[in-house]
Amino acid sequence: MLSVKAEVVLTLESAAETALKNNPQLAEINARLLAMTAIIPQRGALPDPEISFNVLNLPINSFNLAQEDMSQLQFGVTQKLPFPTKLALREQVAEDEKKVVIESLQEARLQLVNAVKQQWWSIFYLDKALSITDSTQVLLRQFVEIARTKYEVGEGLQQDVLLAQLELSKLFDQKLQWQSQRKKTVAELNALLNLPANKAIELPKNIEINLKPLSSEDKLYKQARQFRALLLVGTKQINVAQSRLKLAKEDRYPDFNLGVFYGGRVDDLNGDKRADFLSLKVSVSVPIFADRKQNQAIQQRKAEVMQANYAWQDLWNQVRKDISIAYSDYQRSTGQMVLFEKGIIPQARQTMTSMLLGYQVNQVNFLNLLRSEITLFNYEMQYWHSVMQAYQALATLTAVVGQENVYE
Repeated sequence: MLSVKAEVVLTLESAAETALKNNPQLAEINARLLAMTAIIPQRGALPDPEISFNVLNLPINSFNLAQEDMSQLQFGVTQKLPFPTKLALREQVAEDEKKVVIESLQEARLQLVNAVKQQWWSIFYLDKALSITDSTQVLLRQFVEIARTKYEVGEGLQQDVLLAQLELSKLFDQKLQWQSQRKKTVAELNALLNLPANKAIELPKNIEINLKPLSSEDKLYKQARQFRALLLVGTKQINVAQSRLKLAKEDRYPDFNLGVFYGGRVDDLNGDKRADFLSLKVSVSVPIFADRKQNQAIQQRKAEVMQANYAWQDLWNQVRKDISIAYSDYQRSTGQMVLFEKGIIPQARQTMTSMLLGYQVNQVNFLNLLRSEITLFNYEMQYWHSVMQAYQALATLTAVVGQENVYE
């Protein structure tokens, strides 16, 4: 299957914006939020009234409304009235459930942006890996030509040529693996962006590496407790459980039924007029099975409050663990970046240059020259791998804390 050509360079910021705009998971949660908004007034509304039409005391020997004084055509309206506080509490439960969905939406946004950043940086690293591999292949081909020339004039060995060709083949195999991995990662990123899986993605060739010192772990804990949507979801779920407990307690109180009925009578058989009837009805539900129903419901809701509190504590432990892990990964990766950039890579490059000069004047054997180039290649790969890991750790940390500012 051919890839769809990339139209523009995809920056990290534009990738995150596209995902937030187009991702179907966020659209699903937004739809759920709309549904929850519509539920709230339903919960606070009275039950629908019942309208009835009755024929009362109709004699079956004649079915004549004029025969008996009590015969009548009755029209009535009945309304169920829950105990005064119940409707407000039901509405409060629905409002708290809506707040859970609001915070869930924010948490989904955080995790989506984090996932986009993880894939984006993976692609960036793979692009660097492919670029370094291409440059190394060019250099190794030069080594092959140098070795072949020296062999032809009797100053080198055939095994040097074969060894260089072997390393070229190994790099070609590694390049195929990275190309395959890049294609898979592009498909995963496109899925997050709600784009065709085979759409080509082109990233910037170079970016400014700007990684700052982080705030302390304790400060990040405090930020997470204040801003992390997942913890706010847990808090709102506790509120939902507490509102349901209040409603369960109110269910011990009776509900009422009010009815108004108008009975119309026809004139009697002698033509005398009969007065119409007005009837009123009041009924009350009696919770005589409270021990088996309402009291058990209260115990259930109490247990759910405990469950919500324990769940929040578990979330808090998980958040602190995630912060510490991402913090440690960031510190390690940035430390490795500095070590490779300032020390190891310049030294390896200098060593390789020296080896090449020495080989050309027959002071260094070809194997050492080749090893120095492969070593430099590996160190450059490790440097960009550290860059990727540092930015991925930073993305995870901002998602776990719940805000972008995680620096000193």
